[in-house]
Amino acid sequence: MPASAPATLLIQTAFIGDVILATALVEYLAQHEPGRPLDVLVRRGNEGLLASNPHVRQVLIWDKKTQKYPNLLRLLRQIRQAEYSRVVTLQRFASTGVLTAFSGAAERVGFTENPFSRFFTRRVPHVIGDGTHEVTRNLRLVKSEELSMKSSPHELTLHSQLFTPRLYPTPADEAAAAPYAAVGEYICLAPTSVWLTKQYPEEKWLELLAALPPALPVYLLGGPPDTAACERLAQAAGRPGLVNLSGKLSLLASAALLRGAVLNYVNDSAPMHLCSAVNAPVCAIFCSTVPAFGFGPLSSFSRIAEHPGPLACRPCGLHGHARCPLGHFRCAHEIETGQLLAALADARAWRASRP
Repeated sequence: MPASAPATLLIQTAFIGDVILATALVEYLAQHEPGRPLDVLVRRGNEGLLASNPHVRQVLIWDKKTQKYPNLLRLLRQIRQAEYSRVVTLQRFASTGVLTAFSGAAERVGFTENPFSRFFTRRVPHVIGDGTHEVTRNLRLVKSEELSMKSSPHELTLHSQLFTPRLYPTPADEAAAAPYAAVGEYICLAPTSVWLTKQYPEEKWLELLAALPPALPVYLLGGPPDTAACERLAQAAGRPGLVNLSGKLSLLASAALLRGAVLNYVNDSAPMHLCSAVNAPVCAIFCSTVPAFGFGPLSSFSRIAEHPGPLACRPCGLHGHARCPLGHFRCAHEIETGQLLAALADARAWRASRP
């Protein structure tokens, strides 16, 4: 059935972190278009991130793992039947371009780099490497007059801070995290990444775990695919008070736990964006990638640990690789444990200074 009022559909069917960053645009639309229904399309497995979001009317799901393209066609029919007045794709890939271009919406919005952008009514360049955050790049899709390509770095940073990602853990999520948060001061550590060259090496994590204050509880976080790696790290560390919670907490429960930590150590990966979405203190470790790509942390307390440079081969790609192309992985191995410990000292001082 057609929507009862002109509605917007946002499309973000990429990874967990991309969906989290898209919630900043959800917040913006909720503030500036409060009477306009908003639906969001995500890939199956990511719908839980938005299930409790008060600004999202409906979450549409694309199952990419089984019957990917028949499911895409079914989604297109569903989108056309809903008669959205505006469809916005935050991706630069053909599949979501098809959904947008042939949605039947009067406004069809996306990035110029999408192969189907010639069928959009509004196109915006997606520029990586100039320091603009992905949050701002997304916001430009709906608010170009305030976020023009000529905006100063200060203006762009200001808008990213005003409209940061936000998640809404449910009471059940809070209850799941509560027993672990009740210990007082603690640290969370998310040691894995989909891409190996985005992942701080296990031996470096072990150095950090050995150097952290021995009485400080540490929780290892990750999804079910990360459980084995987290367990191996826990066994190798042999640290009292280290608990492997990988695969035991939902994404939103993990976010609730991250929020209460004195500091969270993460890679350039989804847990960093979880921290941004609940304003959790974070030290983000960038190995082969760089913050200038525009995917850095947005929490009030954020520190970045990276190779001191210069290192001619870094960055070696936007998304990382399954292995170091040159075989040495210096961008990770030459990040010193002292950088990470300094972030903890800063986090404690920042926390003590808060009212």
